[in-house]
Amino acid sequence: MDPFSSLMSYVKDTRSLEYLAEILEWDQAAKMPHSAIEQRADSLGALTSIIHDRHKSSLIGEMLAKIDTAKLSSKRKAQIREVKRSFERANKIPSKLERAIEETTARANIAWEQALKANDFQKFKPELEKVIQLKREQGAILSSGGNPYDGLLEDYEAGMTSENLDVLFGELKPRLNKLRDQILAREEFQAPSGKRYSKEEQIKLAKELARLFGYDFDRGRIDTVTHPFCVGAGSDVRLTTRVDEQDPFNCLYSTIHEAGHGSYEQNIDQKFCLTPIGKGVSFGVHESQSRICENQLGRSREFAGWLYQRMREVFGEIGLSSIDEFYRWINQVKKGYIRTEADEVQYNLHIILRYELEKLLITGSLDADDLEDAWNQKFLEYFGYPVKSPKDGVLQDVHWSLGLFGYFPTYALGNVYAGCLYDTMNKQIDDLGSSLAKGNTTSATKWLRENIHQFGALREPRETIEWATGATISSTYLLDYLENKFTEIYSL
Repeated sequence: MDPFSSLMSYVKDTRSLEYLAEILEWDQAAKMPHSAIEQRADSLGALTSIIHDRHKSSLIGEMLAKIDTAKLSSKRKAQIREVKRSFERANKIPSKLERAIEETTARANIAWEQALKANDFQKFKPELEKVIQLKREQGAILSSGGNPYDGLLEDYEAGMTSENLDVLFGELKPRLNKLRDQILAREEFQAPSGKRYSKEEQIKLAKELARLFGYDFDRGRIDTVTHPFCVGAGSDVRLTTRVDEQDPFNCLYSTIHEAGHGSYEQNIDQKFCLTPIGKGVSFGVHESQSRICENQLGRSREFAGWLYQRMREVFGEIGLSSIDEFYRWINQVKKGYIRTEADEVQYNLHIILRYELEKLLITGSLDADDLEDAWNQKFLEYFGYPVKSPKDGVLQDVHWSLGLFGYFPTYALGNVYAGCLYDTMNKQIDDLGSSLAKGNTTSATKWLRENIHQFGALREPRETIEWATGATISSTYLLDYLENKFTEIYSL
């Protein structure tokens, strides 16, 4: 084979191992016996070590040296870009550290689950301390003496820095706070309560919704877990959701959200499968796909009308007499502690809180001993009421137990990107609203496939969004959308 083909063959084997690691992690969350954690931690540690060694292998350097990039097509240049990025990163991180992180986070994840059930941060803190120390070490290495948090952030959103995020979040906070305060000054919407929504019927409707938003069950499946996620690639992309019999939207909108992720992975050009660009380009762009499905489309007035009728068919009367009431129910803004249950107006404030805390943890300005107090103080400052218990505060998210420092800000970036994409989509699809009113998302999902999904990581994150929209990325699109939508809902 020629040097480029040899390199792609090598990378395909590595990507296949990464896919297997993801499936093991899915199994750990969805199916694995509880007592298997130590064995699974060892298995994942060994597999991760092999993957890391393959990423840093001198064979890659030798093959790269033989390739004349000037003669390559744009697609092949993108493949080389991604190989070089992972090769250079892997050669910075010792295999021993990579394996230690994998083994430690596997145990920390179980400790987090136990602490969450016990509502006791102290049961998680010893394992979290180990994770933080390892991620500080990793961040310092990746940043080459710069800001260690930026070193970790690069893994999730290439080209993004904490300095950029500080500016972006500085733009979001004032208008979000003002809108939130205006809404909460209004009379609180009284959502119907007391009805139970069966788990079986919720899952049945959730699967229907996943299909509506482009997810292919011939190449995937859905299971229930503590914290929903999506993993896999190509012809094996798996979704997870959760069920609360008193709150059907916990399941339904979590499923729509994860279906946005899953559809992205399933619709990447099959020729790219298990290649360096055969994946979502970044966590922020990935999140834009889930958030635009969940919110701009799934919580739109038009789609709300269809979902209202469908829920009455599945569950019977749900305590509301009109589509307008249902629309307000699924978009209600209220006080709350849980990020994943937050409305569109307040969600990014939850993200900014976590971003500011994890920056301090990684730079050494905050330690695990003081994290719970710091969380509670910052939450009171941002939201105006105290955290009542760890499960409502510092313990509510799985991310830090998995070592995912640098991940949280990509949620807010995803919202900003989704705002940009939705503005363009609305301008280019004449029948978007009327189609959604019929429960037909085809025009929207087709637009996403053609403008985002099929390309995988062909372009860099920022370029991906700006190519699709033909405009510079700006938080203004998201903020204008939120202000217009909630001004109408709450008659501000």
